[in-house]
Amino acid sequence: MSKNKMLSRALLAAVLGVSALSAQAADKGFYAGAGVGQSFVDEQTYDDEDTAFSVFGGYQFNKYFALEGGYADFGKISPDIAGPELEADSFYLTAVGSVPITEKFSAYAKAGFHRWNIDDAIPGLTGTDDDSGTDPTYGVGVQYQLTDRVAMRGEYSRFEMEDLDQDLAQLQVRFDF
Repeated sequence: MSKNKMLSRALLAAVLGVSALSAQAADKGFYAGAGVGQSFVDEQTYDDEDTAFSVFGGYQFNKYFALEGGYADFGKISPDIAGPELEADSFYLTAVGSVPITEKFSAYAKAGFHRWNIDDAIPGLTGTDDDSGTDPTYGVGVQYQLTDRVAMRGEYSRFEMEDLDQDLAQLQVRFDF
């Protein structure tokens, strides 16, 4: 084999290798975002909804797996008959598994734990003025990559709070770094 052919093949292999590494690097890194939507409760004497918002950040290890932490404010939930309004928020940490559907569109599921706080006690559970705890959280969503660094997400999550389930449906924007 001539020296030029060997050099050409080596150069081609190097270019393909760098291209593969660049494509793989785009699938990982830090990200942050925010969302707005509706929180829902349909438990005990509560059947209400309110505007909610969230902020989140995470690290995408590859196109299939990420760890994400965030804060969600669920707004105020009023009882149907009598009782205190519940104003709740949560800090959470979840593992996120993604499945690419097309080059720009993917679906994901997440599961983890959250530390929740309710400004008034959940009636019939604790009898304190301030209620908090740690429970599971999980959800599903879809993501559409608008640009290399910006994506829109639609997500539906459940945050368990002792015997109360707080659901959250929201639109989010995600920024990759």
